[in-house]
Amino acid sequence: MSDVDENGIGPLPDGGYPVPEPPTDPGPTRERWMWTAIVVGTGLFIFALMVFGGFGGVRPDLQQVSVGEVLSGSQLPADRYGSSEIRISGWFAQVTATCTGPTAGTPGSSSAPSWLEATCPMRVLLPEQPSGQMSQDELLRKGLRLAAPNGQPFPPQTPPGAGTAGLEQLVFVGHFDDPAAQHCFPSRVLQCRNTFVASEYAGQLR
Repeated sequence: MSDVDENGIGPLPDGGYPVPEPPTDPGPTRERWMWTAIVVGTGLFIFALMVFGGFGGVRPDLQQVSVGEVLSGSQLPADRYGSSEIRISGWFAQVTATCTGPTAGTPGSSSAPSWLEATCPMRVLLPEQPSGQMSQDELLRKGLRLAAPNGQPFPPQTPPGAGTAGLEQLVFVGHFDDPAAQHCFPSRVLQCRNTFVASEYAGQLR
């Protein structure tokens, strides 16, 4: 009786078996390594943009300070920073419907308050996230007043206590001691000079 089974597999004359050699894996080729490196490098680059780009915010070439630093200085902001552009981070809040005080008049009008001295709507930047309804006087006392010639750029109105959509601080780009301060009413010139005139903003974290 033959030792060869029905599948034709059996001992050879020298005692071996005609079993196929296992396939060999040549391992990653140079081309595969190159593509892997490209994919990984692209992923790391995108990740870096998301992380570090968010912290940089707008105009990373400018000096950035917190609104707490601005308010705690021994000098008034206009004297300390002049009219140079800087970045200021803080929690944005505004009062629109219930604010009191002058509103911006028609551009070119000599009898109405200018955009720089108007307090309605009132917009401020706070060192801490507001935890509830704050009066207009309290916001002015604790925060830094903001303004812009065209009323922009500012975030939309959010519920009281929600801060900037309740999510994050903002970084505003702008300057103090705007030339328009000389056109404010004499009693408001100091306030106008120390109002931060914003030109753009972005989230501090993305």
